[in-house]
Amino acid sequence: MKGKTLRGSISFVSTSLVLLLSGCSNLDILNPKGSVGLAERELIATSTWAMLIVVIPVITLTLFFAWRYRASNKNADYQQNADYQPGWVHSTGIEIAIWTIPTLIILFLAVLTWKTTHELDPYKPLESRVKPINVEVVALDWKWLFIYPDLGIASVNQLAIPVGTPVNFTITSDTVMNSFFISQLGGQIYAMAGMQTRLHLIADEPGNYAGTSANFSGKGFSDMKFRTLATSPEEFNAWVAKVRASSDNLSMDRYHTVSAPSEKDPVRYFSSVDPKLFYNIIARYNNGNVIDNMKDANCAPQGKG
Repeated sequence: MKGKTLRGSISFVSTSLVLLLSGCSNLDILNPKGSVGLAERELIATSTWAMLIVVIPVITLTLFFAWRYRASNKNADYQQNADYQPGWVHSTGIEIAIWTIPTLIILFLAVLTWKTTHELDPYKPLESRVKPINVEVVALDWKWLFIYPDLGIASVNQLAIPVGTPVNFTITSDTVMNSFFISQLGGQIYAMAGMQTRLHLIADEPGNYAGTSANFSGKGFSDMKFRTLATSPEEFNAWVAKVRASSDNLSMDRYHTVSAPSEKDPVRYFSSVDPKLFYNIIARYNNGNVIDNMKDANCAPQGKG
């Protein structure tokens, strides 16, 4: 009878977990397509398993004690079962176990976190023999603007990158604070007005990856999304040629129209871009001074998210 009850409890818990996870069929963060995302997934998995060393026994024993000493179990009555009333008031062995094991786990997690935090520093360029590409990102209401300063082009709500090529992102906002996030490539960093943050990512596999803002920014937040096209170098060059064929250009005057608040914006291409646009956006929140010549990103106000 006891075995049937225990098996029934395990079956109930398993069924509940399946139902709870049934709505999580698209866990992009656990399906990385880049080295940064893969390292982050491994960190999450390692930390979770380390914590389960304590969590599983505690939960298991809690459920066991609740079942073992339930009111209907006469065999566990304190007057009939001496095991219910232990004859000791202190156990050195138990004290050592309940303090040593959690302490070792915390120490392990501390070392792991310190090590991976430095290895996955978003400001740290990725090591590669392939020349990286530079992308300037501007968070707007409620869309994303991507500027390719070396190519002289820009796009709205679509980011294209070649597979196997490091991407150096420089990120700011021309509105409230947002959070730039491509979950399958890894990393998440804030976009803040008057400041620039950095992020370095790489796509190891071709694909069409979701990008979003992970920070609430107003009524259009739910549709502030973009697609990241990770393609072969040849396909990326074809995409660049398509953008350059656009009749639209992104001058400062045109930018004021593009940056106006709007929702569910379609993908747009700009065949040319004002080379000072990104830094002039930052300068708007720094005493209104227009930055005339800031080719070196280190000259601009900076801040980590």
